[in-house]
Amino acid sequence: MGHLALAAGTALCLMLGSGFAPEGSSSALAPLGALAVRPAHAEATTMTGTPVAGPAAGLAAPPVSDAVPLQRNIDPLTMQLPDAPPDLTPEEVRAIRIFARNTPSVVNITNFRQVPVQSGYGFGYGGFSMDTEKVPAGLGSGFVWDDKGHIVTNFHVIKGADEVKVTLLDQTTYSATVVGGDADKDVAVLRLVDAGDKISALTPVTLGSSAQLLVGQRVFAIGNPLGLEHTLTSGIVSGLNRELSTGTVTIKGLIQTDAAINPGNSGGVLLDSVGRVIGINTAIADPTGKGASSGVGFALPIDSVRGLVDQILTYGRVLRPVLGVSLAPPQVLKQLGQPGVLVLEVPKGSPAEKAGLKPTIRDRFSGALVLGDIITAIDGKPVKNYSDLVEALDEKRVGDTVKVDILRSQTDNLFASGTARRMSVNITLGERGQVNVTE
Repeated sequence: MGHLALAAGTALCLMLGSGFAPEGSSSALAPLGALAVRPAHAEATTMTGTPVAGPAAGLAAPPVSDAVPLQRNIDPLTMQLPDAPPDLTPEEVRAIRIFARNTPSVVNITNFRQVPVQSGYGFGYGGFSMDTEKVPAGLGSGFVWDDKGHIVTNFHVIKGADEVKVTLLDQTTYSATVVGGDADKDVAVLRLVDAGDKISALTPVTLGSSAQLLVGQRVFAIGNPLGLEHTLTSGIVSGLNRELSTGTVTIKGLIQTDAAINPGNSGGVLLDSVGRVIGINTAIADPTGKGASSGVGFALPIDSVRGLVDQILTYGRVLRPVLGVSLAPPQVLKQLGQPGVLVLEVPKGSPAEKAGLKPTIRDRFSGALVLGDIITAIDGKPVKNYSDLVEALDEKRVGDTVKVDILRSQTDNLFASGTARRMSVNITLGERGQVNVTE
């Protein structure tokens, strides 16, 4: 069986990683056939980043004895490119300039964990200590978002870290605080600490758009695969609107690319042929289960990331809009052959309750199950299942008013046909966490 490895340099794999999946989730990625999630654990498996097995492991990159330096004739600090040699093709010159322009914006992120300190032997039986020390748990990538010291990366790169450090192009390293993040969408924002005047000298990336991408477009990836900092790879957009699913959470709209993405690339940039950021490199399909690139990588589209980052910078978190309902298991509607999502409960005071949505109940006299409202569309966008509902709500903000198309049962017979009427209600979206709901 193949695997899907998040391309991060941590021992964490978002909700897709070993030990961090939501309860009841499955590692099988149905949209990717037999691909399954690869745990990125430092001790037992190849990490999605530079392997770090313990305090003595260090962070040195693998030796590359015969490698020719990629950035020849480029000043490693200023990244200034002299006149291109006449023997280079226009395509080579373009790639070199894209690399030179964007490399100062890409950073190396180290995730540190507190671990117990081994104290040797005591009383002949092997002693232990209550002391702990911080050791590197793995490496990932990130990029400069603005001139205020904010760094954007994948959430799974920093999840569970006791300390995060960011290394810039000139090899200066700073601690970073986590401003906020969204585990479901795998986006996090950091802020450099005690960087002083260095912050004003940072070079933010230039954002592009992922909305008009076409399969076949040239793309470039910059990151820190396997601890090899500031590595450039190139390829094309191989596919669009890909999905990665854990069974309970699905990330939609991913960009597929054949640009080589390896462990440690997570949080790095995917660039278009002009050098604008169009995505964040996030995951790789790993058919061997060894954490190696297979030519099938995935990136979060920058248009989705931009909205998430804006919310994190404003509120410290992503405000997840909800209708204010709990949903019934999908098997109920599958048994009926009815697309949509079935409302199970409508908490008092929720947006859905105020709009008049009906829950599923059991008749007090007959004991028959009375079907609740079935949501079939939001603002005209069809809702055939839970994933469609999440996608429709992701496009909205808390406080937006949406038109919800529903089927409302007219009978206490769950299997009666032709007894439901179509109608629409307007619901002003609330915030997840403010009411006890599923969506």
